[in-house]
Amino acid sequence: MIHRAHGPDAPEPARLSRHLCRRGLLKAAALFREDIDLKVTALVAACVAAGFLLAGCAHNSEPTNKDPSVFHYLLDEPSNWKENAVDTLPPLPQAGNLLPFTVSQNTPLQFSIDSKSLSVGTDGVVRYTVVVTSPSGARNVNYEGIRCDTYEWRQYAGLNADHNGWDRTVATEWTRIANGNLNAYQATLYQDYFCANKIPVAKAPAILDNIKMGRTQSMLIH
Repeated sequence: MIHRAHGPDAPEPARLSRHLCRRGLLKAAALFREDIDLKVTALVAACVAAGFLLAGCAHNSEPTNKDPSVFHYLLDEPSNWKENAVDTLPPLPQAGNLLPFTVSQNTPLQFSIDSKSLSVGTDGVVRYTVVVTSPSGARNVNYEGIRCDTYEWRQYAGLNADHNGWDRTVATEWTRIANGNLNAYQATLYQDYFCANKIPVAKAPAILDNIKMGRTQSMLIH
């Protein structure tokens, strides 16, 4: 019968095998701890770097370039447009200076511009006196302005109750021009004679010449 030795009396190969196994386990554990330490160190370094980066961003939150257009779209910027003062009103219109224009073939009203009143301001506003006449001969006379860049109009004055001067109390603020109305003459003036690409189409003499000849913007384009 063959007896196998155990414990300290085990043959040399068995002890050597167990010894190598223990060394392997210890080495693996050491490598695992080293790997964990490296990862932790890398994580700490990354957090520190991120902290410095965020601190730098916070410190530089205010742009050094004072031109806001570098950081914002142009349309996001507030407008610095300022309307020219209208201190003086033109004389009341005379029949011989009226230039008729067509608003709609379906309206019974007649529309005319006083050629002596029309002006093109440096603020991009075309100002004019308009005369609206009903079939009975009643007249509505207003001094108005059309702002080309915003498609708006406003009234500066109207004919007073005695029909001998202007009444400024009827003045209005800038209002969006109405479309699709039989009597929407501001839309006709804007689109046909006064404005293109959000600016006045020409100086006053050329605009008046187009109204006199009935040359609308659509005709000039073609």
